[in-house]
Amino acid sequence: MPSRSVAAILLSGGASRRMGQDKSRLIVDGSTLAVRTAELLLLVAETVVEVGPGVSGLPTTLEQPPGGGPLAAIAAGCRALRERGHTGGALVVACDLPLLSERLLRVLVEWDSPGSVVPVVRDRPQPLCARWGRQDLDAASEYVDLGVRSLRHLPTRPGVVLLDESAWRHVATDDQFSDVDSPADLLRLGLTAEWPVQRMETPGEPHDFSQ
Repeated sequence: MPSRSVAAILLSGGASRRMGQDKSRLIVDGSTLAVRTAELLLLVAETVVEVGPGVSGLPTTLEQPPGGGPLAAIAAGCRALRERGHTGGALVVACDLPLLSERLLRVLVEWDSPGSVVPVVRDRPQPLCARWGRQDLDAASEYVDLGVRSLRHLPTRPGVVLLDESAWRHVATDDQFSDVDSPADLLRLGLTAEWPVQRMETPGEPHDFSQ
């Protein structure tokens, strides 16, 4: 049953420079990454919005300034949820996680904590596959207004629960947190896409937002 208390924000923007094409439209196993992720989020959250070019079929908004990065996108998603009457927390999920599962998302939605819940993979917090509480979502907008672009401040806020591997390992592997930034990442994860893989790059790792 989709949650009413926890909404969701799908992030589908980004330049996709290393992939060479818009990865939100990348078709893997018969579905684009954006549509696949939107469908997963709708299984676990009643209210879901997209921040990006409108490729998921969800209600869509854009970050300000355009191309401002994931923190600005989270702030835009928060505003869109507030406009729809949702005042609580929300999952924030990037669209480029092709192995993400409903089971992992449900762990985040149902975790017994009133605020933010952020998985940690190989000592790296994963803010773009996390549940953010109301206060931390609002803080994203405050950071953007101050000119901050980095996500590294959010996971260190007071009250944020960092989930080590023992909390999610029963439903997920590390690969569920792995994004696909390049054709080499698709190969590493054993995936194929509709367009030819034309170049090889260093395989990606789980998101590192320390910079």
